[in-house]
Amino acid sequence: MLKNVAQAYGKAPSAETPAQTEAWALSTMARRLADAKEKPEDVDGMLAVVRLNWRLWTILQAELVAPDHPMPVELRSNLLNLSNFIDKHTVGLLAEPKPEKLDVLININRQIAGGLYDSVSQQAKAPAAEPPPPQSA
Repeated sequence: MLKNVAQAYGKAPSAETPAQTEAWALSTMARRLADAKEKPEDVDGMLAVVRLNWRLWTILQAELVAPDHPMPVELRSNLLNLSNFIDKHTVGLLAEPKPEKLDVLININRQIAGGLYDSVSQQAKAPAAEPPPPQSA
């Protein structure tokens, strides 16, 4: 997913894991959506950011349905359900653009990004796994 996200959203900062890149992309979109909310007179700009956010979530969805995705099935299912909600909310927002409707997307992006940042941080703090002891013949 790292490659797809970086291509869609420009040059991502140097990241060691796909989760860091995903967190960056979601954080960036949350900020851009919040900026758009502050300019309610620029409806075209707001809609462009909403579409870009939708594209990000479409990329995430495509990665989540990949049969070889390493994420546990239950977590993938929850994120796909969230993605479906985002699809429906975005369609409603595009049909009736109101700045206050951006709050839901901003909050979801921030929450998911925060969870990704936390998981990366926890993985970095975890002690390295010891190699298994040699087996005797």
